[in-house]
Amino acid sequence: MLKARRTSMWRNRYEISNDATPIAVWDGNSWTSGGRFELDGHAYRIGANGWGTRYTMTDSRDAVLAEAERVGRKQWRVHAGGRTYEFKRDSLWRGSDEQLMDGETVIGRIKRTSAWRGDVAAELPGLPLPVQIFVLGVVVTNWNNQAAAAA
Repeated sequence: MLKARRTSMWRNRYEISNDATPIAVWDGNSWTSGGRFELDGHAYRIGANGWGTRYTMTDSRDAVLAEAERVGRKQWRVHAGGRTYEFKRDSLWRGSDEQLMDGETVIGRIKRTSAWRGDVAAELPGLPLPVQIFVLGVVVTNWNNQAAAAA
């Protein structure tokens, strides 16, 4: 299970651990949607379109490794490694949790673990680790954008 702990209330930066072992730092952009992280010596960049509904993850050679589309909608998807992963926002009663779906079955989840700090936990079985961090970063960025728009 991935856990992301926000390191500062003033910056969009999260320390990411996998089963309590630190593996990466998500460094979100301040003025635009997206961010970057490094994993196992490989640098990844995440960028978004102007509306924040489509995100791409690229490597250091600018090769597109993953794309997320319809982000912020009730149902959205990620394309990576020739596969498509379907996500669905949980019910209004459970807040903004996101579910990884296999047909109608929930097989994974991304949820806030701390309303005050903004910490997040993600269980995304079947997704490669860089794609899991990409999805986590996209969801955190979307939540932060929604909070900023509501303020």
